[in-house]
Amino acid sequence: MPRSDTTRPRPAWFFREYEPVGIDLGSPAAVAAYDRNQGTDPDADDALLDRLGVVAGSRLVDLACGTGSLVVQAARRGAEAHGVDVSEEMLAFAQARAERVGASAGWHRAGFLDYVHRAGHADVVTTKSALHQLPDFWKQQALLNVAGMLRPGGTFYLWDVIFSFPPADFEERLQRWIETAGRPEDQGFTRADFEAHVREEFSTYAWILEGMLERAGFEIVSHAPRTPTHGEFVCRRR
Repeated sequence: MPRSDTTRPRPAWFFREYEPVGIDLGSPAAVAAYDRNQGTDPDADDALLDRLGVVAGSRLVDLACGTGSLVVQAARRGAEAHGVDVSEEMLAFAQARAERVGASAGWHRAGFLDYVHRAGHADVVTTKSALHQLPDFWKQQALLNVAGMLRPGGTFYLWDVIFSFPPADFEERLQRWIETAGRPEDQGFTRADFEAHVREEFSTYAWILEGMLERAGFEIVSHAPRTPTHGEFVCRRR
């Protein structure tokens, strides 16, 4: 079973990371639907792992690992792979995925803010479609934690809903994204899901994340805004 990798009790003012925002993922059925809607693709996972140089013997930590596909693919190629998530349901799904293919990985119930990596410095830390669950103040603390678990020169990969449009254009750009990205029920994330993301979650601008990454001790190797609403950062710990 996944173990709890957290530190001492937090003060009352600390962000409640275990109270998720956005889509309700509190049941096995909801997690299975999330996995389907997310479009899990082992080939895409392998392509990303190739880009990041994850090979046999590499140590990878995937924060907010969700249903675990990236962790499983890393483990299958011989990496020491760790999946971290606050959701017991997500971790159970991920562990079952690993067991089906005979992959051995470490599963840890913890969050961006309180995960303590005890297995030696990581070579690669990844997070996809999850950092937006933290307000900007807490994103900065999370990035400091990421830097602390990476070896010097190690790689941090971030993919998320990241805004690269001019702030003055926010209404037009967000409305266009919601209208084009929403899918019918059972065919993907719906328009209501994207509306809830904008209303209740904490996606931010690329230029804000750039400053946070630099202050956390990262050199930005590349920044690719794939669309005005999505993008990735590949960073190296200084």
